[in-house]
Amino acid sequence: METNRIEYKQELTTDLEKEVVAFLNYKYGGIIYIGIDKNGNTIGIENPDELQLKIKDRLKNNILPSCMGLFDVVVEEKEGKKIIKTIVASGSEKPYYIAKKGMSEKGCFIRVGSAAEPIPVRMIEDLFAKRTRNSIGKIVSPRQDLTFAQLKIYYEARKLNLNDYFAKNLELLTEDGRYNYVAYLMADENGMSIKLAKYSSFDRVDLIENNEYGYCSLIKATKAVLDKLEIENKTFAQITPKERIENRLWDSIAIREAVINAIVHNDYTREVPPKFEIFSDRLEITSYGGLFEGMSKNDFFAGLSLPKNKELMRIFRDLDMVEQLGSGIPRILQTYSKSCFVFGDSFTRMIFKFEGNTESSQKSSQKSSQKSSQKILDLIRENEEITTEELARIVGVSRRAIAKQIAKLKEQNKLKRVGPDKGGHWKIVDNS
Repeated sequence: METNRIEYKQELTTDLEKEVVAFLNYKYGGIIYIGIDKNGNTIGIENPDELQLKIKDRLKNNILPSCMGLFDVVVEEKEGKKIIKTIVASGSEKPYYIAKKGMSEKGCFIRVGSAAEPIPVRMIEDLFAKRTRNSIGKIVSPRQDLTFAQLKIYYEARKLNLNDYFAKNLELLTEDGRYNYVAYLMADENGMSIKLAKYSSFDRVDLIENNEYGYCSLIKATKAVLDKLEIENKTFAQITPKERIENRLWDSIAIREAVINAIVHNDYTREVPPKFEIFSDRLEITSYGGLFEGMSKNDFFAGLSLPKNKELMRIFRDLDMVEQLGSGIPRILQTYSKSCFVFGDSFTRMIFKFEGNTESSQKSSQKSSQKSSQKILDLIRENEEITTEELARIVGVSRRAIAKQIAKLKEQNKLKRVGPDKGGHWKIVDNS
C-alpha cells in the first residue's frame, strides 16, 4: 500500500511534479513508482528508457529551486514487467514549488500521510525564512580562471559530452553568473587536497606514509584515493586441511561506498576535506559535518537521503560513481555493523576493523618501517650532513616519525651522532 514515503502511479500523469515537490519538502523524501496501480498491482510500462528521459527533463525544468542531484530515476523489473522508480531526497532549500505556479499554495506541496497536500502560506513563509543559503552552490569560487579539461574527459568516457552551457547545466555558477565553490572543486586546479595517511602502529605516532590527492578535480582525487585503498587492501591466505581460505583486509564494495559517501557529503563550506587513515588494525574515514538538524541516527542508518551537496551528488551520479540515492549506508551495513559509525557535532567517522590476519598486517607494517629505516641509513651514507627536515621530506614522513626511527637506529647501534646537535653530523656505525 501507499505510505508517507511511497507513491504508486499506473502511468505518467500531469501531477508528477506535484508529488515530487511534496517529497522534496517532506523531511524524509520518498519514492514514486510508475507502472504500479494504487492497489500495488504491477501493470508495467512501455518504452521505459524514453519515459525515464521524459521524467528527468520535467523535473529539471519544472521545479524550483533546482532539484538536480536530489532525485534519481531508474528502470527496474518487477514480476517480469518494467517499471520506473523515482527516488526523491528531502531538499535543503525548502520550500520547493512548481515553477509555473510560483511559491504559493498552488505551487507548494508537502507529503501528509499518503497524499500531497498544499502548504499553507504561513508555513511557506517560515520555510523560506529558514532556507539554507550557505551552500557550496552559493559560495563564490576563490578563483574565476577555472578550466575543466579533466571533468570533460570523465564525462566523455561516459559518452556524455559537455556543451558550451555545461557550467549552467551542472550548476557551477552563482546567481550572478560567477563560478561557485562546486566549480572550484571540479576544476583542473584548486587548493583542495585530500590526505591519506598510513601508520605503522595502532595510533598516530609512527607515520610511514603521508599522501595527498588533490589540487585537481575532485573526481580525479576521489579515483586516486580509491586506487590507493585498493592497493592497500591486501589478501591474506589461511591454509586448512580442507581448503585455502582467502580474506582481504576490508570489504571492497563497502569501503568504496564509504569513500564516496565521505567525499560527496563532506561539509566543504569549512574548506576542510575528508580524511583517510590506515592503521595496523583498522581503516578510519572522517568527513566533516555532523548529521542534519532533525535527522536521527535511525534515519541515517535507514538510508534517508538528504544530500549536503546536491550539485556534487548530481555529478557523481552522472559519472556512475553513485548507484542510487540513499543506497550507500545500507550497502555498508550489509557487511559492517552500526558500531562502525561515530557521530560528532562537527564530523562523522567510519571505523573499519581489518578482517584479515592482523598479525600479518602488523608484520607488513613492520616491514614498511624497516624499509623506511633502511632508506634513512642509505641517505645518511650518501650525505652525512643531511638534516632531519631533509630526511623527512625525502622519505615522505613527518619529522617526528624520522626522529623516532633515528632513535631506534641509535639504540640498535647502527647510527651515531658526531659532534653537537647543532653543527654536528650523522655517522653510520660499521658493525662488521
